Amino acid sequence: MYIALAFLLDQLIGDPRHLPHPVVLTGRLIDWLDKRLNDPGKPAGVLLLRGGLLVLLVLPVVYAAALLLLQFFSLLPSVLAGLLTVILLKSALAARGLADAALAVLRPLEAGNLADARLALSGIVGRDTAELSKTEVARAAVETVAENTVDGVTAPLFYALLGGLPLALLYKAVNTMDSMLGYKNERYLHFGTAAARLDDLANWLPARLSIPVMLLSAALLRLDTASAWKAVRLDGRKHQSPNSGLPEALFAGALGITLGGESRYGGRLVQRPPLWSAGRAAEPADIRSAVRLMRLTSLLFLLAGLLVQVLLQRGGKLL
Repeated sequence: MYIALAFLLDQLIGDPRHLPHPVVLTGRLIDWLDKRLNDPGKPAGVLLLRGGLLVLLVLPVVYAAALLLLQFFSLLPSVLAGLLTVILLKSALAARGLADAALAVLRPLEAGNLADARLALSGIVGRDTAELSKTEVARAAVETVAENTVDGVTAPLFYALLGGLPLALLYKAVNTMDSMLGYKNERYLHFGTAAARLDDLANWLPARLSIPVMLLSAALLRLDTASAWKAVRLDGRKHQSPNSGLPEALFAGALGITLGGESRYGGRLVQRPPLWSAGRAAEPADIRSAVRLMRLTSLLFLLAGLLVQVLLQRGGKLL
């Protein structure tokens, strides 16, 4: 029940600044440890170990803090305890925030204001945006929605359903470490390896469980389900990430567009394999379609998870 209410709250209030946000506190802890442990001048082996140490310090702190919060909530009136639990669970979800960010890119694109669209995009992607064309902006926005459907919604839902608030916040800590440290630049190439690999591991199962739900959502939205499934099978493993390629390929096939290709990060050209090369170039309207696919996938994933919980509980009673 708390998870469903948290999902509803996320749909109503996407901006985390209006609510207590433990992810911000986790980010500050990661930043504090990063400044004290990360020294790019050290040998690669030392940086790998120090990056692993950061992970080993952050995870138990976050998990213990979540357990202590639940212990404190147990001392409060049940309604207040439930409300606080819902608010904290909501902080692990990002469906509304992801939708708002993507639509903030779409609106200036539709108005013909490419400069503002690039600026809005720069807040949600790591690539250089200053010289992107209208098509490239649309492609980047769709790729972000596709990837973060797992990272920002279905994966935290999966862990919340599996282990409640502590596991949901623990997953979010893993995801935050990756977003802050998982860069392939001079500072984080070795130091961020442990965080990046742990994030890959944490997302492996949720990414794969999300695919059938995405296909069902695509079918309900009357998108190209056959091409979506074909794109997953042909291109889902071409991405450098073992997880991101699956939803990105599916979105590409479902929308009939090609994702991947050239991008620049810090002035460095990165060439990624095309996902669904049979598709056309992305258009602004594809951003709205991607958001709809993300939202329906999120809802159906939650409903499926709650159904599994009910069935398991009933099965346990019968045993």
